[in-house]
Order: sequence, then structure tokens, then C-alpha cells
Amino acid sequence: MTAAPDGLPPLAALETARLDWRSDASGEAAPHSPAFDDVYFSRHDGRAETEHVFVAGNRLAERFREWREPRPFVVGETGFGTGLNMLCAWACFDAHAPAGARLHLVSTEKFPLGREDLARALAAWPDLAERGEALVAQWPEPVGGVHRLWLDERVTLDLHLGDAAERLALLEGRVDAWFLDGFAPAKNPEMWRPELFKAMAARSRPGATFATFSCAGVVKRGLAAAGFTWHKAPGFGRKREMLCGEIATPPMDERRRQTPWFTPPTALPPRHVAVIGAGIAGASTAAALARRGIAVTLIDRFARADLGSTHLQGALYVKLAADTNRQSRTYLAGFLHSRRWLAWLDPRQELWRASGVLQLARSEKEQARQARFLANHPLPESVVRGLDAEAASAAAGIRIDAPALDYPDAAWVRPMELCVRLAATPGVTFRRGEVVALRQQESGWMLEMATGEPLTADQVVLAGAVETATFAQTASLPLQPVRGQLSQLTLPAGAPRLGRVVCAGGYVPPAADGVLNFGATFGPGDTDTSEREADHRANLEELERGLPHFVAALRDAGADLAPENLTALVGVRAASPDKTPYCGPVPDADAWREEYAVLAKDATRIPETPGGHHAGLWVSAAHGSRGMASAPLCAELLASRICDEPLPLEQPLVDHLHPGRRLIRDLIRGN
Repeated sequence: MTAAPDGLPPLAALETARLDWRSDASGEAAPHSPAFDDVYFSRHDGRAETEHVFVAGNRLAERFREWREPRPFVVGETGFGTGLNMLCAWACFDAHAPAGARLHLVSTEKFPLGREDLARALAAWPDLAERGEALVAQWPEPVGGVHRLWLDERVTLDLHLGDAAERLALLEGRVDAWFLDGFAPAKNPEMWRPELFKAMAARSRPGATFATFSCAGVVKRGLAAAGFTWHKAPGFGRKREMLCGEIATPPMDERRRQTPWFTPPTALPPRHVAVIGAGIAGASTAAALARRGIAVTLIDRFARADLGSTHLQGALYVKLAADTNRQSRTYLAGFLHSRRWLAWLDPRQELWRASGVLQLARSEKEQARQARFLANHPLPESVVRGLDAEAASAAAGIRIDAPALDYPDAAWVRPMELCVRLAATPGVTFRRGEVVALRQQESGWMLEMATGEPLTADQVVLAGAVETATFAQTASLPLQPVRGQLSQLTLPAGAPRLGRVVCAGGYVPPAADGVLNFGATFGPGDTDTSEREADHRANLEELERGLPHFVAALRDAGADLAPENLTALVGVRAASPDKTPYCGPVPDADAWREEYAVLAKDATRIPETPGGHHAGLWVSAAHGSRGMASAPLCAELLASRICDEPLPLEQPLVDHLHPGRRLIRDLIRGN
């Protein structure tokens, strides 16, 4: 497979599996792959085979009963198929694991099933119906990458869609037990190649086990070459033998040789974490940690729950680069993650609406950019598609004079109310106040409050926008304040209603509660939060440029669009110089400048020293105006890193978000 310009697999829709349904020995219809001329499972005894080969072959019942680690037990799989193996592992976990245990499932799939085929396949097992429904409800679009699903409060599934060897090579995490599954080596030799076994070994924990139905020579040789020991065990049914084994000492992770500064700190799961900042970055991080059983104190200078209804609506969408880059990959992953997360968190859509988003192309230059984007990224039309002006008008419910990119599954969100909901997650305690300094102690951190009252925590997450860089430990983190003023108009009866969020120079969502939000202005370096009539005028002008027919219809309905009739919501966001968020451990800037000073003279002379970090200090900041598409994914990334779990992003994208990336860039450039 040819890599994209950023060195990762191409960003495109995956080919979904084509199934036919053939009667098995019992006379029941079972899913069959015409591409590989092989069955996914036998409806007659497929579940029994799964439990014999993969569950019993890895001694999962015994290991689950004995599991007492604070981190989750991790099961990895090389072919998700219908999900039967993963659901059986989940059922075994529920039957045997102690109450405080957690399970993390990681599975790859190059040809994902369609949602309807998946539901039909799993219908063969009525006792797995509830688990199957949880899986089908969150089934992702067929886009290459990592897709995190929350199966229940204790069980998480990461689907890595794409080639198994490629996906495992990009996995940031380690596995306790492997299900080495897929169509038989004779049917699918492309999967069972040395790169797969090597990637499995590199992503294994010491003592990780595996089980597989196959005893083919290529499998035994590949496992042995990668460092696994194997032995034959009785097979299932007509298969006389199967393979089981383990790897005692996995190989070192060689991926950090070229970027030792991004070596993650040792995970020490905390009992108590303080999160500073209760906006979407901090609130989603607090909720993610609390769901893992960690006590969280969420600190902010004001309580959003006391603000009442602001009628604020934010847009969940992304503007992706015409040519593939890591920033676009990260934002697309975040967008898909947030959309799935919102549906899981609030299935009744009280805090959001699946409205779709139109991104207008009003100039020839923008139209050419959108055309190039679509040519470079053949994504599913359910994710993004190009529309001419007529089709865009039909989607928006109002005449539009420009073509557009349409994100049919995008949404608008009530961000204030969402933050309040997240702050109410069991295990989160909100504390109003201002932290003025952080002091590292032998056993954690002391937070100095403006009132003089100290607060201690095992670890700290900084998620307070521009305030993030006010601490001594983060002073080197480049953050720019950006002022934005949003205008709000109370609509008269009979006012036209948009069918989509529409974005151009600003954005305007479908009105909610009789209030239309539109804007917002963009003021880099400006921190003044007072309302400005000039900004109302700028927002009105932008609204009329983008949607002149909508504005005319508003006036026809009796709306008075004079600036004095508008109300304002003003906020100051934080942005990084490269417009990518910071998410990860806070580097010790002085140590990095000393340890990696040689890069200023010769960028090819890479020291072997891992990057030093302020132990237990983390950051999620610089989300700018696209926080709904980035902050929830960053919250999961931080919580997963803190709790020693597999991460919900590929390793290169995790590094792309690292707060120390600018330090290295400046060293190499001699700044």
C-alpha cells in the first residue's frame, strides 16, 4: 500500500466486506466471504470454537479471576470480522473478573462489515444480543484509523481499521493476550506475513500469550522468528490441533530511536487528579478519568452551572487540508470520535443535534481547494461529500449560491450545558477558585490557590486555555490568546430555519430556543472581553456575504438586524503557532534544551536520552475554535496514557500532539 505524503497509510474509505450467506452443517445460514472463499464462523459451532481456541487458549477465565491491576487487561486481535471473538471475551470477563477490573479490547480489520451485515451475523447468538447491540450502535464509518467504542462502563474497544500489520505497527499500547485470527493462511496469505508477527511481539507485554486455530508452517515460523514460543494443543471439532504460546521478553520499541524526546513517562496510575480548567478540554478530561475510577477535583475560576442558559451553540466539524497531513488526520479522528462520543453520552440529543454542516466555497480558490481535497481523500459520503449550489440549498433549506463540502453526520452542540453534564460525572468534585502556582512534591503536587489555601493531588492536568502557560513549568509553551465575539439574535415568529450548520468566514447553526447564533470574530492577541458594536457589524456583514437569501428571509419575517438588537458572547481562546492542540506530558524545557542542544548543530545527531518530563503534570490546551472536534479525543488520550492503556490514536499522531514538539523544532532551527 502506498503511503500518504505524511508517511502514514492513505486517508480514505476502506472497502467494506462483501458477504454471502451459505448454509452450514446445521442448515443455518452463516456469513461467508466470497473474496477469501472462507466462512467467518460456523453458525452451528462457531461460538464454541471461539471459546475453545481464543478464550480457553489464552486461559482468560483464570486470568480474569486473578486480575487486580489498576490498569485494564488488554486483549489484542488481528481480525475483528463479526466481533464474535471480542464479545465472547467480554462475556468471559463479566463472568469471572472482580468488580473493580477493566477490560480493553484492541482489534484490527481491513475489510469491516457494513452495519446491517454485522447485526445479522451477531443475531445468531441471542445471549450476546445486548452486547451486540452496544457494538452495532457505535459501529464506525469505514475510515482507516483508530475508532474507540465504549461498550459499557468497564469495557472499551479500539477498532484499528486497516491492514493488521500496519495498524499494529502504529499502535501505542501493549497487549496481554492475543487472538491471532483471520481467514486461513492459505486463503489470506497477505495477512499472515512476518511483519504481522513482528508487530505483535513489539506491542506485547512480558508474558503475553496468544492462541490461534492455525498450525500452518508459516505461522509457526513467523511466531518463532518474532520471539514467541509455541506449542500445539487439541483443536476444535475436525481440527486436530491448534497453537498456543507466549512471549517472555518482547523486543524494545524501536520507534523512538529517531524521536527519543517523545518517549512517554512511566505510567503510575493515580488515586487523585486535579484538573485545572472546566471548559470542554478540562471537563471531558475529568469525566474520562472519573470513569476509570480516579477521584478528580475540577477547578475553575467560575462555575458554568451558575451561568444559566446562554443559548450558546458550537459547531462540531472540521476544515481539513487539501493535501493529507497529520493535523488533518488528528482533527478527522477527533471529529469522528466526538460524534460517536456524543451519541454514547447523550443518546436523546438533549445537548447536541445531528444537523450536518455545510462548508461553503464562495471563491474560485476555495472551490479549487475543496475539489483537490475530495480528489485526495475519497472518504465515505456519510463523512464528507461535495455538493453543488443546488444540492447545498436543498440540504440547508435556504437558497445558497455557492458549492460546499457537506458533513452529513456533523452536529451543533450546547457547550456550556455539556461541560456542566461532564462536571457532574460521579467521581468529579468541582471547586471554584484560581490556582496561582504548582509545587512538585515527593509524592505528587501542591496547588497554591489564590485564597492561600493549598490543595494536593497525585497528578495535575492543565486545561485552562491561555492560563495554561502562566505556570513556571509551562512558561515555555507557546500559546496565543484569540478573542472571539459571537452575536445572538432573538428571532420573530415565522423566521426561516436552517437545516444545516453553515460555515464560511464564520458559522451559523440552526436556531435553538428561538435564538440565532452567528459569528464569530477572530482577534489574535486580544484579551478584552467587553462587547463591541463593531464586532456585531462584522458578524452581520459576514452572515450576509455567506447567506444573503437567508438574511433577506429573516428581514421579511420581521427580524431587526441592527447591531443594537444583538447580544454578545465573548470568549478568549488559546491557539498554538501551528494550530494543533497540545496534549500530553509537560516537558522539562530546561532539561530538553540541555539534552538536545546538539540538534542545533546537526539535526541528524540524535541523542539516545529519553525526554525528561515534570512527573505527573499533563496538558490539554490550544484547542482554539475547534475544541469540540479535538478536546474529547485528547481527554481519552490523556486518561489512557495516565492509566497505562492503549491510546486512541496512532503513535505518530500522539507525537504530533506532544507539548514538546515546538521545543524540538526551535532547537533544530537554532531559535
